Order: sequence, then C-alpha cells, then structure tokens
Amino acid sequence: MCGAAFLCLVVSTTYAQTADSTAGKLLNYPTRFLGKLQSKLSGLNSQLASQSQHYLEKMARREAKLQQKVMASDSIGGKQLFAGSAQQYAALIQKLKTDTGSADQQLSGQYQPYTDSLRGELAFLKKNPQLLSTTAPAALQGPMSQLQAIQARLQVTTEANVFIQERRQQITQYLSQHSSLQGLESKYTSGINQDAYYYSQQINQYRAMLNDPGKLGQKALSMVSGLPAYQNFMKANGQLAGMFKLPNAGGSGSTAQPLPGLQTHSQIASQVKSQVSSGAAGSSGSSDGMGQIQSKVQAAQSQLDSYKSKLSQLGAGGALADASGFRPNDQKTKTFWHRLEYGVNFQTTTSSYYYPTTTNFGASLGYRLGHNNVVGIGASYAMGWGSSIQHVSITGQGVGLRSFLQIGIKNGFSTTGGFEYNYTTQFTNLQQLRRIENWTRSGLIGFSKTVSTRSRVFKKTQVQLLWDFLSYQQVPKTEPLLFRIGYNF
Repeated sequence: MCGAAFLCLVVSTTYAQTADSTAGKLLNYPTRFLGKLQSKLSGLNSQLASQSQHYLEKMARREAKLQQKVMASDSIGGKQLFAGSAQQYAALIQKLKTDTGSADQQLSGQYQPYTDSLRGELAFLKKNPQLLSTTAPAALQGPMSQLQAIQARLQVTTEANVFIQERRQQITQYLSQHSSLQGLESKYTSGINQDAYYYSQQINQYRAMLNDPGKLGQKALSMVSGLPAYQNFMKANGQLAGMFKLPNAGGSGSTAQPLPGLQTHSQIASQVKSQVSSGAAGSSGSSDGMGQIQSKVQAAQSQLDSYKSKLSQLGAGGALADASGFRPNDQKTKTFWHRLEYGVNFQTTTSSYYYPTTTNFGASLGYRLGHNNVVGIGASYAMGWGSSIQHVSITGQGVGLRSFLQIGIKNGFSTTGGFEYNYTTQFTNLQQLRRIENWTRSGLIGFSKTVSTRSRVFKKTQVQLLWDFLSYQQVPKTEPLLFRIGYNF
C-alpha cells in the first residue's frame, strides 16, 4: 500500500514538474518578437495595399485610353464593352482600403506553412493568455489585426487578377473581331501582360516575406509548437484542417466531411462498377467494360495534356506570356535594399621610375538595374610596397573615387565602363588630399567575366580587363591596362 502510494506521489510530482517546466518555458516567450512582428506586418500591409492600388489604377487608366480610341470607331460597341468597368476598378480599390478581414477568415491561395503556423500561434496564445507574462496578451492584438488585414488584401488581389484576366479576354476578343481596331490589340496585350507579370511577381515576393519567420520567429514558434495543446489546436483550426476537414485529437469528427461539390471515394467506386457492368452487358457478353473505361481515360489524358500546353503559356500568377518576346526584368519588383550589390577588388601595378609597386584595394556599392546590369560607385586605397624585394617600404600611395556601369552580354561576360579620380601622390595625413592638382582622372572601358566555381564562397568571383584611355594624358604617365580581381556579394 505504501509502495503504491509512493509510486503515485512520484508520478504526480514528475508530471507537475513537467507541466511547470513547460509553463516556465512559455513564460520566457520572446515578447519583443510581437513588437517586431507587428512592425513587419504593418510594413507589408502598407506595401501590399499601395502596390495593389497602383496596379488597379494603372489598369483603369489603360482601359480609359483604350475606350476613347474604340469609341471613335464604334460608339455602340464601345459603350457595351466598357460598361461598368471603371466602377468595378473603383470598387476593388475601395475594398483594398477598407476591408480589414475577419477573425474566422481562412487563408487562401498557395499553402504557406509558416504563415499558417503563425496565425495558429497567435490565436492559440490569445486563447491561453495564462501561458504568457502579464503584459504579453495585450501585445497580441496588434499582430493579429495586421495579419488579418493582410489575409483580406491578398484575397482582394486574387479577385483583382481574376477580374483583369476576364477583362483581357473580353477586350482582346472584341478587338480581334474588328479589323479597324486590330492594330490596338498587340499594343494592349503587350502592356497588360507586362503589368500583370510584374504585379504577380511583387505579390509572390510579399508572400515569401510573410512566410519568412526569421531567427526570432523560429524561436517563438518552437516554444509553442512542442505543446500537445497547440498541436491539437492546429489540427482543428489550421489551414490544412479547413481544406481537408481533418479530425481533431479528441476523436470527434473522425469521419472526414467531403469537400463541397466533390464525390466521395465510395460514390466514384459505385459509378465505375455500374459502368463496367453495363458495358459488359451491352457487348454481347464480352467483358469489355474495363476497355471502354481505359479508352475514356486515354481521351481524358489527351485533353489534359492539351490544357497543360495552354497553361505552360501562362506567366506567374496567371498572366499570359507576351508573344512579342517580352523579357521580364527580375529586379524590377525587388525592394531598393534587395537590389544593392556589394563588392571588393584589388589590382597590382609594378614599379616604374616614378611609382613604386602598388596594390589598389577597392570597395564598391552597386545598384542592379537588371539581372546583369549594374551601376554604382566605389572607393579605393593604394598601398605602396617599395621599388624591389630588397627595398620594401609600405607607404600610403593614394586614394581613389570610382563610378562604374556594367552591362551583361552572355555567359558571364559583361562590358564595363567607368570614370575615376585618383590621388596618386604619397601622403602622410588627410590634409594633403585637399590638393586638387594631385588628383588625376581615369576613363576606363573593358570587359568583365564572372567566373563559375564550385566553391560557394568564390562563386561570384569577377575578373576585369580595363583600358584607361586617359592614361596617355597623365604626367607622369600611368599604366594604360589594368587587371582587377574582385568578389561581389
């Protein structure tokens, strides 16, 4: 009796310690994460609303200009074609501004694991405020409201894309049927395809940023995700639960409910069985029912391949690819900071009568205009090593200011041009750099090659061969050919 009581005491004590330990971990939940999360969501919310409104307004202006040209040729058909379109654009813009979503609104579109987990994490903590510190529950409302608003705006973007694709089909069909207006069709199609492509890419980037937890987000989620209560909560409230009607942990609802409009497995099996039976009976006793089904499946597969071929012509987010050879700029939808490129490089010049052997160490900051096109500025420092191995002397031989433009060609090759100011006189203090007469100009033009290596560290190694066409004007004359090795990141 005593042994049993002792065992019960040990078990209950161990369980209590485990529960206290779990609660203690949650009491250390990084509440500063909630503030950073609200700031991140607020920024994404503002950017999403601004970009979507700009896109819809641009589409509305495009249709308004097209309407004027169509009305000049066919006033009756133009009125029918553009009837109510301006009001629909205005309604979508107004919905973007005012729709803040609802608490029970489900996530839509492509499944995003972290976004689904984050939504469940916030809802779970709101339902169980005792797991947080006294000030944390009040800080949940801001991130939850911002996440709710983003979900609503993403839904509006889906509606906007569907509406614009419908308008595109209506307008292109109308223009193709009127020979006097067919010249407008290619121009309209090209413009709307490009706008739709870039907008879809921008939305995809916002989704990716929303689905990026960061280190602090991963830490916060890990503290909650290990709890059985949270796991059961997600089984009943997560996006996957809403899509597939997953049963909860308690066993209630263990019979999965079918999705609206879809047949159950038993219904399909029953129909197949009846079709096979009727096929066999109608073929004079021959059991050819399964053969008929296989032929129908092959026909369906052929039709599906046809649809796949058409879908392959679709761009991101359903935007049709431009048949005129539109080449999208993969940098256009990126933020300013994500388009910056940093680099370092060096070059060595042998000694001459006037100059010692020097090594120029440079640093650059570039802005990507396109995938392989970069414009930027930089600076350099020239270190002197002396005239020979017997006469080594480390000196400051000058500094430089640089500007450059790099235009990609093919296979990692680029044309490079730039203009530089270099202080080529040995100096001992910064005051000497104010002497303008000691600054020389360099005009550079040449080629760059990004070397492909298997090493991840040196994957963006770049070699440059440059000609300084202003070197012949310098007194004393500087080296006309420069060879630089650098690395971009």
